[in-house]
Amino acid sequence: MSFLPVTRKDMEERGWQELDFIFVSGDAYVDHPSFGPAILCRLLEKHGYRVGLIPQPNWHSTKDFASMGKPRLGFLVSSGNLDSQLNRYTAAKRLRHDDSYSPGGKAGFRPERAVQVYTAKLRECWGREVPIIIGGIEASLRRFAHYDYWADEVQPSILSQCEADLLVYGMGEHQLIEIAAQLHQGVEIQNIQDVQGTCFRVPNFDYIWDYEAIASFEQVRKSKAAFAEAFRSEYLEQDAFRGKRLAQQNGSWCIVQNPPALPLSTEEMDEIYDLPYMRTWHPMYDAAGGVPAIKEVKFSITAHRGCFGGCNFCAIISHQGRIIQPRSDASILREAKIMTEQPDFKGYIHDVGGPTANFHRTSCEAQLRRGTCHGKQCLSPDTCKNLVADHSGYLALLRKLRQLPKVKKVFIRSGIRFDYLMLAKDDFLRELCEHHISGQLKIAPEHISDRVTRLMGKSGSRVYRRFVEKFTRMNQQLGKKQYLVPYFMSSHPGSQLEDAIELAEFIKEMGYHPEQVQDFIPTPGTLSTCMWYTGLNPLTGQQVYSAKSHEEKAMQRALMQFWLPDNYDLVRKALEKAGRCDLIGYGAKCLIKPEKKTGRKTDKQAGSKAEQGIARGRKGSGEKVRGSSKHSHDKDNAKHDNKKGNYKNRKKLVK
Repeated sequence: MSFLPVTRKDMEERGWQELDFIFVSGDAYVDHPSFGPAILCRLLEKHGYRVGLIPQPNWHSTKDFASMGKPRLGFLVSSGNLDSQLNRYTAAKRLRHDDSYSPGGKAGFRPERAVQVYTAKLRECWGREVPIIIGGIEASLRRFAHYDYWADEVQPSILSQCEADLLVYGMGEHQLIEIAAQLHQGVEIQNIQDVQGTCFRVPNFDYIWDYEAIASFEQVRKSKAAFAEAFRSEYLEQDAFRGKRLAQQNGSWCIVQNPPALPLSTEEMDEIYDLPYMRTWHPMYDAAGGVPAIKEVKFSITAHRGCFGGCNFCAIISHQGRIIQPRSDASILREAKIMTEQPDFKGYIHDVGGPTANFHRTSCEAQLRRGTCHGKQCLSPDTCKNLVADHSGYLALLRKLRQLPKVKKVFIRSGIRFDYLMLAKDDFLRELCEHHISGQLKIAPEHISDRVTRLMGKSGSRVYRRFVEKFTRMNQQLGKKQYLVPYFMSSHPGSQLEDAIELAEFIKEMGYHPEQVQDFIPTPGTLSTCMWYTGLNPLTGQQVYSAKSHEEKAMQRALMQFWLPDNYDLVRKALEKAGRCDLIGYGAKCLIKPEKKTGRKTDKQAGSKAEQGIARGRKGSGEKVRGSSKHSHDKDNAKHDNKKGNYKNRKKLVK
């Protein structure tokens, strides 16, 4: 067992002069089943194809793109596990300083709009000689005309913007094996138009049949109502069993989307996760300290795919789908045993789950026969009467894992849907608290205002409060001190200042001090992004307010951490603007005090002129404090320079 080829030398060591497929990826090469390129390349290898990878090529020339020669069947292109724009920029459109999918966690190893850049370089290098197939999260979620937050504009389908021949959307296993078989049989890439889970392009509607047309790129760019209506069709037809073929004119190309790929069977899931992964980064990254993204997943197990939670800000519906696709217990146990044999395994399995850990089975029995319900969700705004809330299979799996030799603890960290847990009448909460939490349970209520949670596709505040009470009682019964770590989101569509203040009051009431808060980012392809851009709920036609000014977004975010001194001015401004000055004062429910907390005495509090001089940083002890702080900083610099061998600089600092 070895890594797949990444150089011509690797190919020659295997005795290969030519590859069937070459995968060009925006991520560093990590041969682990949590990384898409590794899964797809290993699966192609299992089916008899010769596969190599060009991870994070230098896009400033064609050298890397030509390094392994021309593949016999085609190039596969992906930006990586994240959209390259999201990977590169924050919600405030600032450059990120790190990239966990790159060597040493450093940013700058991939270009903006990586799929388009890589495709252009491949065409520059090889012309039209070889097929190019794009896929991954970036291609999937930009397959139709879409709103791009970073450019602040509606952009056409990525398939019309780059020179790829075919687009694979979704997870890709079914599609890629079928495409590979057709190419191997000699079918021209432009004639592969019948594979579910793919998009192709033709000049206009005259070239296709049996389709539903949606508003063109030109129409959705000019009209937000047309954009919302087009998105509604895309969203509602996102089902492998009942979904229709959709078509949208994008300039000189008509983009055609076949229905999604069928869900993977348990046997197919087992085949994928039983493949011979090396389970770590390629050795070429050792000198840089490896690839940080592996740390969170190296000892975690994917138990299933798919999510029927219906969070409107999440891309999983458009990528993995709503139908749960579980692995067998036997396959999961095999993977766990492999983990226990690794030299750095310490006895802890970090996670067993999927997009939502406790969604381990389909939401109802009918989904695998007729697909998901058209225009209806399983949990929101109301629970479907056909929903089966049952953790029995998941509990049985967790019990088996706990009994494995060398396993000390099995944690669940991939997220618990608390409303589903509350519906079940089993012992899941007891076993969760007793065996699968390391003192803290991460939970994602996201917001507490019912107006906002309804637009998020999440349960309301009453359900969350009941869960908190039940969680607390259970830990008291077990004699454990364990806590909830809730995640909240600011500026989601529908959230006004009054909703943000309601959330801040709840955070104070519950005694929470969230260290991390997420500002809503309108990523391509989600229902929430459609609401944010158009101001309309595409499913109902109702108008939706969104905070878009930098100031209001900053206020909503600051309210979630109202106790921080740096947030005082923004929080006060928000409270005054919303007419909630009752929350400025010394009462138990107040969020901030009338005066700004500075960490030192104010002029009014200082009684004498001498004290006032100190408070203002004049002569006296105040100067000593600043001098002391500077001296400490210089000592730190001296240590740093000493390590680097800069002895001359060190002497200057000591002086």
